[in-house]
Amino acid sequence: MLYSKIEGQGARAEGESREAKPLLILHGFLGMSDNWKTLGTQYATEGFEVHMLDLRNHGKSFHSNEFSYEVMVEDVLAYCMTHNLKKIDIIGHSMGGKVAMLFATTYPEKVNKLIVADIGPKYYKPHHQDILAGLNAVDFSLKPDRTTVDEILKNHIPDFGTRQFLMKSLYWKEPGQLAFRFNLAVFNKEVEQIGTALPNDAIFNNPTLFLRGGNSNYIKDEDFEDIKNHFPNAIIETIPNVGHWLHAENPVAFYDKTIAFLFYS
Repeated sequence: MLYSKIEGQGARAEGESREAKPLLILHGFLGMSDNWKTLGTQYATEGFEVHMLDLRNHGKSFHSNEFSYEVMVEDVLAYCMTHNLKKIDIIGHSMGGKVAMLFATTYPEKVNKLIVADIGPKYYKPHHQDILAGLNAVDFSLKPDRTTVDEILKNHIPDFGTRQFLMKSLYWKEPGQLAFRFNLAVFNKEVEQIGTALPNDAIFNNPTLFLRGGNSNYIKDEDFEDIKNHFPNAIIETIPNVGHWLHAENPVAFYDKTIAFLFYS
């Protein structure tokens, strides 16, 4: 079963109660539920029961040699069944957005509204080579400390923000021994799975919001037609002056756009 952090019991404001609405949040490649803690708490204050999941091979969820969007969708379905979530809203970023898209098109009866953050249904060429090279350069048998791990990553990943994002998955496996929570060995073998396109016949007709970063090239104008073919009722909006991690770079704009969609679209 997938690990999750759950926030909210359905109270929208003091003195006002409402039935909790399940909202699932799916992180991106090499991420985890903790990346969404602040936004998850905000959604909870608006009456959602927020389930922030660690997808397989990430965070505190189980490791497996199987790694594809199909098996991740079945993981999410099993999670919903275990928690008796009959109808959900779902937010997915990047890889999590691909999982969310495939889940919604495979089990449309279980999804009310879908939000996809900075990823499209198209195929993406592998582009995580530098990140994987940096991660593989860390030799944990030498028992490096966090500072040493950062210095090693810097040789391959000069961007400080990206390194900080990756370092969140560092943990003390035992006293004096750090490790990454994600399953790097499987990612090395299956990295091409990350860019897999949505099947041609996958369609979801319920309200869908695609949010892209103004400085990101993951969703281009020419991708709009493909998005509409799969999601006929999609709205496509842009958050200016942010890149691929739009929810982290401008959480206020991300929250405002998503909460407006969830309540009023």
